Amino acid sequence: MNILRSGYIRKFASLVVLTTIALTTGCGKQSSGLVLRMAHTLDTSHPVHAAMEHMAAHLTKASAGQMELKIYPGSQLGSERETIELLQLGAIDLVKTSTSPLEGFIPGMGVFGIPYVFRSEEHFWNVLNGDIGKRLMQLGMDKKLRGLCYYDAGSRSFYTKEKPIQSPADLKGLKIRVQNSQTSIRMIEAMGGSATPIAFGELYTALDQGVVDGAENNPPSLLTSRHYEVCKYYSLDEHTMVPDIVLIGTETWDRLTEEQRGWLQDAADSSVTFQRNLWKQKTQETMDKLKEGGVEIIRPDKKPFQDAVKELHDSFKGTEAGKWMKAVLEQY
Repeated sequence: MNILRSGYIRKFASLVVLTTIALTTGCGKQSSGLVLRMAHTLDTSHPVHAAMEHMAAHLTKASAGQMELKIYPGSQLGSERETIELLQLGAIDLVKTSTSPLEGFIPGMGVFGIPYVFRSEEHFWNVLNGDIGKRLMQLGMDKKLRGLCYYDAGSRSFYTKEKPIQSPADLKGLKIRVQNSQTSIRMIEAMGGSATPIAFGELYTALDQGVVDGAENNPPSLLTSRHYEVCKYYSLDEHTMVPDIVLIGTETWDRLTEEQRGWLQDAADSSVTFQRNLWKQKTQETMDKLKEGGVEIIRPDKKPFQDAVKELHDSFKGTEAGKWMKAVLEQY
């Protein structure tokens, strides 16, 4: 009975997505080439969305119109976890997601959620562009998830409504929104806060209505989500560097010819260069706009935060994420 129920749920989910795609596509111009469907949860003003548009344009040009990328932004097709599941079902072809919710599918991805694993931005990108980053991207093959590229998502820091976070002690008694990630939940708890997983698309209302007292994210996401309208304190403790990743379903990848795979990978690689340059530019612009919007920027001493998560680091010994953490710390 459970197997039958699961099958019905999968068919229903696929039908809902296909109906949504049909409705959003409308009666516009129909492509004569192969159209790949890509979903993400960010606003269209976000620099990561611009990178996906760059990827789409590059793919169309490289393939002389034989391949196109249709992007469904703003959680049109569901939350990050839901779009990952749809990717596994073959209902869509590509997904841009944070690596945080991926740890529920690929435990090794939890390494990115462990606070203060990366010493610097240079260290972070050495890992991602090296052997460890490449191996991590392919860990989900048995789950029908294949990585194409990483996008810069900066570092994540706390933003709150009522008071600034100067030290972990300030988190005590506060409900902090986190992504659907056990590592993120454990991090907040280690620092003394109460972790509350909420879908990103529902977070503005949750902040406004006091369901949570704050959240943590990078500067562009704080701006484009308009969370700064509610949260006026941004404490740059920079606890994690969690990249975004572009995934393709293995069913879609297996259907592509070698030439089509080359076009798609080249488009993804081109979008990475575009995105990293744009990210740096937009991050600085964002900080200026946040200040103009009345947000107080706090730069706390990071050592108390690092000390607060030492036991958390030790607790990962023997786990899949801990194995990758050890490799990162030893090899770079």
